Amino acid sequence: MRNGYPLVELHRHLDGNVRLETIIALCRQHGLHLPGWTVEELRPHVQVDRPVSDVMTFIARFEWLQQAMVNYDAVRRIAYENVEDAAREGIDYVELRFSPFFMAQKHSLDPVAVAEAVCDGLDEALKALPVQAKLIGIMSRTYGPEPCQQELEAAIRCRDRGVVAVDLAGDEANFPGELFVDHFRRAREAGLHVTVHAGESAGPESVRQAVLELGAERLGHAVRAVEDEATMDLLAERGIGIESCLTSNVQTRTVPGYADHPLPTFLRRGLLVTLNTDDPGISNIDLAHEYAVAERELGLTATELRRLQENAVEVAFLTPQEREVLACHNRRNKL
Repeated sequence: MRNGYPLVELHRHLDGNVRLETIIALCRQHGLHLPGWTVEELRPHVQVDRPVSDVMTFIARFEWLQQAMVNYDAVRRIAYENVEDAAREGIDYVELRFSPFFMAQKHSLDPVAVAEAVCDGLDEALKALPVQAKLIGIMSRTYGPEPCQQELEAAIRCRDRGVVAVDLAGDEANFPGELFVDHFRRAREAGLHVTVHAGESAGPESVRQAVLELGAERLGHAVRAVEDEATMDLLAERGIGIESCLTSNVQTRTVPGYADHPLPTFLRRGLLVTLNTDDPGISNIDLAHEYAVAERELGLTATELRRLQENAVEVAFLTPQEREVLACHNRRNKL
């Protein structure tokens, strides 16, 4: 814990957090190609240590993570290790998101079976590790509306196994939220929470659409909401959570640099902004790194850092009872 308060992460892609050692082990086991067979040889092909040209260039680094998703046992292992990583970081509660279609694509797996394998890995990890976790099913807009229907089906099917929400991620600029209104209507009718990547590669209009038409309770990134006062007013009025990811936003050139990030503006305006890692396996970071960056590069005070933690507890997809348990620091109680 940090500052005597629970440490929570709400925006971490488990399919963007595969250990380099695991990629090597699984690819060696199954005779698959890799551009390097030691951690240091593989690292420059997977991890980013400086800004790239844009979000989609960043996403291209996932190719070698996909290579390791060779079967359902591999998927279970990756899910388990994600929870294990969170526990090692001292995180008390984490929401891990994943795209079943993305994880299935490389080796022609079934997206629903992939989602079930992720749930299996989660179940096993929660029995063994001192951390709590839930899942968010991503609809990857890059594949288009029909594959996203398959991903929605997978999330609905697994809603009693730890999947508590759906997300929309991928190529925001070319696949606007308007294409997915029916998907989110059905998700909400199924009792799932809603978070949406918006305002990362498109402007404030994407943020407003996510809230007003998709029913977003939280937003991934929402960086460009800062460009429009009315949009920020909307987020404040509705109590919409913002899942900020500092290092990722710099690496994808969503912002020119840390000094340009709107997180302090959001925070001082009273918006429910939180701090997260996004794809720690690609960015080679952890949550402690992001808090250090927020303090060092953004100049946040101890009180402001604590507020980020409090916001995360407030907007987490928890029941009131679960939230109370978490806020009381009782990390051994099962949520």
